[in-house]
Amino acid sequence: MTRRARITPQEAGLPFGGPRRRTAGLRREEVAVLAGVGASWYQWLEQGRDISVSPQVLDAVSRVLRLGGAERRHLYLLAGLNPPAPEVAPERRDMCDGLRRLIDTWMPYPAHIMDRYYNCVMYNDAASAVFGMGQGPTTRNCLVDFFAAPLFRGRSLSWETNARTVVAQFRAACAADPEDEGFQAVLAEVSAVSPEFNALWAERDIEYQGQIRKELTHPRAGLLVVESTVMQVPARPDLLIVLHTPLPEADTAAKLEWLAGTDDGVRMLGA
Repeated sequence: MTRRARITPQEAGLPFGGPRRRTAGLRREEVAVLAGVGASWYQWLEQGRDISVSPQVLDAVSRVLRLGGAERRHLYLLAGLNPPAPEVAPERRDMCDGLRRLIDTWMPYPAHIMDRYYNCVMYNDAASAVFGMGQGPTTRNCLVDFFAAPLFRGRSLSWETNARTVVAQFRAACAADPEDEGFQAVLAEVSAVSPEFNALWAERDIEYQGQIRKELTHPRAGLLVVESTVMQVPARPDLLIVLHTPLPEADTAAKLEWLAGTDDGVRMLGA
């Protein structure tokens, strides 16, 4: 009802004029006509009655009421249906400057941001110095580089332990839209360069994003033990923020602080 009140008949493309209106915005009957549904059915929908509702009808109502992405998902949830995938509102696409400040503030600890296909969007200096991001023959895709980048694999002591989890988490990311061309392109690329990936992918394990313990050896800092945590900002569901926190082992925090203060860290010359 509140969303009906926001839309004037003129905004909805209805003729101007007619009898004086007692309510602001669109009438129920007008929404029903514009959405192509029965007036009684639409009234029952607003009243929350136990009726059969299809995604196509909810999309039609969403279009008439000009619902945003979050409002459309909320409508699906109210109707007891699986909501559509989250979308980025146009006014939220300018958040990257704020996310850059976030990962830079995470220094001297590594942090990076990936898109839904695991393409690296940005990383801080510590991620370059510790994991070699942006150095050597990398693809900028974190999944492909995990399996194929010599610098990363050469430093990782926990690669075999973490590989299964990485693949299972990527399968979970793909599951929402398995035919998406972006996912298909990444799968084709990593499958072409890594038999290990193909073997793990065939096992069909699935796991949601969470925390992973990573052990690696750095040419100047020695053993480092960190815990990566993957987070999402609801306003930017297309991005994954990966923050690495030092664990108590091997005096990792002090080593990362030292590395960030050296020429090696400042210039991101981790090799």
